[in-house]
Amino acid sequence: MKVLANDGISPGGQKALEEAGFEVTTTKVAQEQLENYLKENKIDVLLVRSGTKVRKDIIDHCPDLKIIGRAGVGMDNIDVEYARKKGIKVINTPAASSSSVAELVFAHLFGGVRYLHDANRNMPLEGDSRFKELKKNYAGGRELRGKTLGIIGFGRIGREVAKIALGIGMKVIASDRTEGEAEITLEFYNHQEIKIPIKTEPVDKLIKHSDFITLHVPAQKEPVIGREEIQKMKDGVGIINAARGGVIDEVALIDALESGKVSFAGLDTFQSEPSPAIKVLMNGRVSLSPHIGAATNEAQERIGLELADQIIEILKK
Repeated sequence: MKVLANDGISPGGQKALEEAGFEVTTTKVAQEQLENYLKENKIDVLLVRSGTKVRKDIIDHCPDLKIIGRAGVGMDNIDVEYARKKGIKVINTPAASSSSVAELVFAHLFGGVRYLHDANRNMPLEGDSRFKELKKNYAGGRELRGKTLGIIGFGRIGREVAKIALGIGMKVIASDRTEGEAEITLEFYNHQEIKIPIKTEPVDKLIKHSDFITLHVPAQKEPVIGREEIQKMKDGVGIINAARGGVIDEVALIDALESGKVSFAGLDTFQSEPSPAIKVLMNGRVSLSPHIGAATNEAQERIGLELADQIIEILKK
């Protein structure tokens, strides 16, 4: 059986598939050529990340396709329900990259409260001539310890974010589909662990109580955070989006950054990805990364192995 890993696969995942008898191709096929390639090469399994779209036209015209695999969590680039109606299995790896995304959230948070994203822009240009002025400019940083982090979306990634937040002394509140409490487990050396209940509340309450807000929700038709929500937030709030482009209204966010209502933002995903708005890219109060939440060596290896295990389980029964 043939596998096309169109956006790549980890060495471990490729090895596991090949040892199970699959022929794995990692050649990148352009979107406009993908349908023909799948048909001509009789591909059984198509593996993608966010860079490849698998819509109805491909599903309809590629009869050999048995599995579509998403290396990651969100599957908004795949017509999932349509594929399943056609008898194609659609799989993803919801747990494999949770820790990587959570750590990136804190890279943006730590950078934001200490102005590192802006200092790293200006030090190479003016560090030798305006060192004392830059030192003064960036001296008014804040600590995360003791502050309240609001987590919108309390699935696997949101819970990993909560663990880190608690570890550095933050207070945590979350918003999920249900209100009440959600439990997380902190694991320590020698198999010790403790379970901690996290309060959950509606988004409109969470945004009023949080010093910093991070989003971990699927793609939405309308922004979760727009102009109205931002106005309800604390002055000087910091906002992180490592979820999906469009869950924050970027126009409203930039206006709030320029007015000082929002002190900084960290963005790993963008409304017009892969061509983010210039106003977003050029704003000195935005910490930027190019959708790399799951892009660590460890996460990619876990993702590859998890996909391989699922494919072998489905097709080698």
